[in-house]
Amino acid sequence: MRKRLIFVVDDEPAIVRLVRTELQSEGYAVITAARGEDALARLDDERPDLVVLDLMLPGIDGFETLRRIRAESQVPVIMLTARAGDADKLRGLQGGADDYLTKPFNPEELSARIAAVLRRAEGGAPGGGRSLLRYPGLEIDLERRRVLVDGKEVRL
Repeated sequence: MRKRLIFVVDDEPAIVRLVRTELQSEGYAVITAARGEDALARLDDERPDLVVLDLMLPGIDGFETLRRIRAESQVPVIMLTARAGDADKLRGLQGGADDYLTKPFNPEELSARIAAVLRRAEGGAPGGGRSLLRYPGLEIDLERRRVLVDGKEVRL
């Protein structure tokens, strides 16, 4: 079966290394971007299973990046940021984030939150707005326009 793809959007190289190491040890594939614009440009092509998004990015910030992601997709998003104020948390969650974790953080907690959000996202159309069809040897994700045959993605 294909590894789950996590898109980490953060401009701090040390944080990116830490998150990448933790997620890869948990069996995830990881791609990264340091700017919101770069993440948005790659989102359609990469089709990640989940986005980990910092708020304080060069160029467009995380709030605007989240707004643009939500205009196009329902991909799960976890905010990972040093901005710990209640107003920021509320703005992120009300803006469409599925979870909000503040820095400094425990990498294992981030992994656990990713697993929980992915479980909820797989729940089907009523909760996540996704349509996922599964047949023996075939999986069709209508929202993400992704097809897996025997666990391998078919590029359409």
